[in-house]
Amino acid sequence: SNTLLKHNGVSDPEQEKRWAELFDQLDLNKDGRVDVNELRTRLTAWGIGRSEVDEVVRVSDTDHDGQLDFEEFTQYLRTHERELRLMFHSLDRNNDGHIDVGEIQLSLRSLGVNVSTEQASRILQSIDRDGTMTIDWNEWRDHFLFNPLHNMEDIAHYWKHSLMLDIGEQLTVPDEFSEKERRSGVVWRQLVAGAMAGAVSRTGTAPLDRLKVFLQVHGSSGVSLFGGLRGMVQEGGLRSLWRGNGINVLKIAPESAIKFMAYEQVNKAESINYNKCSKEGGSLRVQERFIAGSLAGATAQTIIYPMEVLKTRLTLRKTGQYSGMADCAKQILRKEGVRAFYKGYVPNTLGIIPYAGIDLAVYETLKNAWLQRYCMGSADPGVLVLLGCGTVSSTCGQLASYPLALIRTHMQAQASADGAPQLSMVGQFKHIVSHEGVPGLYRGIAPNFLKVIPAVSISYVVYEHMKKALGVGS
Repeated sequence: SNTLLKHNGVSDPEQEKRWAELFDQLDLNKDGRVDVNELRTRLTAWGIGRSEVDEVVRVSDTDHDGQLDFEEFTQYLRTHERELRLMFHSLDRNNDGHIDVGEIQLSLRSLGVNVSTEQASRILQSIDRDGTMTIDWNEWRDHFLFNPLHNMEDIAHYWKHSLMLDIGEQLTVPDEFSEKERRSGVVWRQLVAGAMAGAVSRTGTAPLDRLKVFLQVHGSSGVSLFGGLRGMVQEGGLRSLWRGNGINVLKIAPESAIKFMAYEQVNKAESINYNKCSKEGGSLRVQERFIAGSLAGATAQTIIYPMEVLKTRLTLRKTGQYSGMADCAKQILRKEGVRAFYKGYVPNTLGIIPYAGIDLAVYETLKNAWLQRYCMGSADPGVLVLLGCGTVSSTCGQLASYPLALIRTHMQAQASADGAPQLSMVGQFKHIVSHEGVPGLYRGIAPNFLKVIPAVSISYVVYEHMKKALGVGS
């Protein structure tokens, strides 16, 4: 308690000295004040996110002049270190001045967040700088000094924060949510933020998406990227590049909601079985997340699949062919019957498995490799790293399942009224390989990959803004 008094008391020369050194490091132009840009520059270099920096300024800049003098700076640190000290003590259950893996697990569990020993040790390693597998006060304080977290709930949320972003093909599967988050409606607000982000990013990259579908179906005639775009504009004007985007955006909401609910249900069933079989309850391992993700994806796809068929038909439509979504649905129903709405369903469902499996496996591998290598900063590698891992893993998943997606689009596009023979999945496969060889199975993959980076970037920016607007902290 002596040390506690010392840290709560105002003057501790060592502390003042450390603060002065820190202030000096942040004050890049040495004018005795730290402005927002200096703070951003320095803290971003230390791996602290922009929203955290803005929050630090908001809390500490008491005279609202957009910069911090030494007085404001030390006032912030004094208050914040006191909060951190309280959190440290609440984590350090046996009061030995060190936090170990068990203590992290216990504290998170008491907040309704179950983590496995492996996850807890990953959190610990990210803060533990001297490799002792425990966290002392200095490591704890330095790690969270510029993270404006005020209590253990914030810290738990920060450790567990996961992304739900839409990369244009499939929505990434979220990590589990705690009971508290479910009750407070954070989950649904986060889903709404994700859906809005998906809508904006799909609209932004719609021309590339239409080009992809166009090349998948008509690409055998040797149309190039620009040739395809030019042809579409000539046929229907600039607006025709957004054909099929309306329904593509409409299907985000039901798809993400169904997927999320299915994921939760499968999770429940799995964790019940898992807890029966093993002593160590807690969060799902990667294999389980794969199964849950695939099943959730398959469930959502089964329910909204007719919308997928409509999307393909509307995307490929010629000028004046359908007056709108309802007209398109009516015509398909009248000419081809109900079964037409499930054309290509088999290759679509088969494609989910390699996609989800590879996506998750690559994501986890990359994330863990990153954490082991640069595990200085935090167990939460930061949004951009997770985004990078997500983008690469999604791209690998798409590469593996692309031929199935191409065949699915072909089957969706076959109108039985055309009089052309209706090929089955295997028939399509043979037909494409015999006419165009294996590269034929990858037609349209160029615009598909061109779309990934802009889609992810737009998604991320909109998602962050939407979360702020809806009051969901990151």
